[in-house]
Amino acid sequence: METTVNIGLIREEKQPHDNRAAFTPKQCQWIMHHFPQVKVFAQPANYRCFKDAEYQKAGVIISEDLTHCKFLLGIKEVPPSYLIPNKTYLFFSHTKKKQPHNQHMLQAILEKNITLIDYECLVHPDGQRILGFGFFAGVVGAHNGLMAYGHKTKAFHLKPVHECHDFQELISHYFGVKLPPLKIVITGSGRVAAGTLEIMGLLGIKYLPPEEYLINTYNYPVYTQLKAGELYLRKDDKTYSRADFHAHPEQYDCRFLPFVTVSDILMNGIYWDHNIPQLFQLKDIQKENFHIQVIADITDDTHGSVPCNLADSTIEDPVYGVDRQTFQQTAPYLPNTIDMMCVSNLPNELPRDASQYFGDQLMKYVFEELLKEKSDTIENATIAANGKLTPLFSYLQDYADGKV
Repeated sequence: METTVNIGLIREEKQPHDNRAAFTPKQCQWIMHHFPQVKVFAQPANYRCFKDAEYQKAGVIISEDLTHCKFLLGIKEVPPSYLIPNKTYLFFSHTKKKQPHNQHMLQAILEKNITLIDYECLVHPDGQRILGFGFFAGVVGAHNGLMAYGHKTKAFHLKPVHECHDFQELISHYFGVKLPPLKIVITGSGRVAAGTLEIMGLLGIKYLPPEEYLINTYNYPVYTQLKAGELYLRKDDKTYSRADFHAHPEQYDCRFLPFVTVSDILMNGIYWDHNIPQLFQLKDIQKENFHIQVIADITDDTHGSVPCNLADSTIEDPVYGVDRQTFQQTAPYLPNTIDMMCVSNLPNELPRDASQYFGDQLMKYVFEELLKEKSDTIENATIAANGKLTPLFSYLQDYADGKV
């Protein structure tokens, strides 16, 4: 007879509260039907996008106490005081790059003999990440960029995404929306870019190859997409190789600058780290031929690939201005501003759909691995086990010891 495996959905305690969940009620119901040895419990949470009653209706037991659960699943980092000793947790820990604000949490995880499996480190055999919310970050970010442009130009009006119950309601909101002629440049080719392309399709915005986009004008809205191989070329032989670029990004030039002269909106979904060239320089926004009026920096790296990303904005107040001459942060929609949308938790605006998308990937590629005695997928994503860092993450020891 199979042993019962209790799984707990923890309440998000990090402030501000996240309203997403690792599994939707219907996904919990599916799991318990197909894996009769599994029971799902959920801590009560009045700000979760799915009500406690929805979980109860699906057969999930609402329980404040989850100490009897083997696996505890959340979304964001867990404040140290809420960590239950000797448990296995799955969440986005944001510790693998030695992020300073999570050092204390990792120390508490080790002290409490907790096993930590980080969603971000779960990868397919080819190294591609299994889990992420990027698609809905792209959907919401693209909408917010267009909403800001409509507000700035007073040419059209879009309501905030978080006022929609779900993605279906957002799609209905687009019925009859007529956009003026405008040009949108999208960077990247991953999940974020896929989300922005979804919005382009829903609004009937026409795709153009980059070379046509640069030289022609149109009396309807158009967009182009620049993938890494179109954005970056080696300084010496003007070629691009993904592996070489990630190993030696400093040997590449960025070819984005011509697009600032013809685009109205930039939707940035490109991966960035501090060695990768920025899309443009801050001084470029002072020039008269810098035509971009709104930037939706969906990947949202402050002072990153978009140098005028000065700080995060919020779901409630998503846009701020940057004065083109002084580079100072201002109110948005002023005559001399570039308006910046830099919200770091965009999927929270469509939490029900984002949770379903995330839970689907979790069910398909991770859940059965979790139930196995041994799984390379799980082992390679386990940062800590039995009070110690695992060999793959031993490089975090100085960070865990408080020496960095």
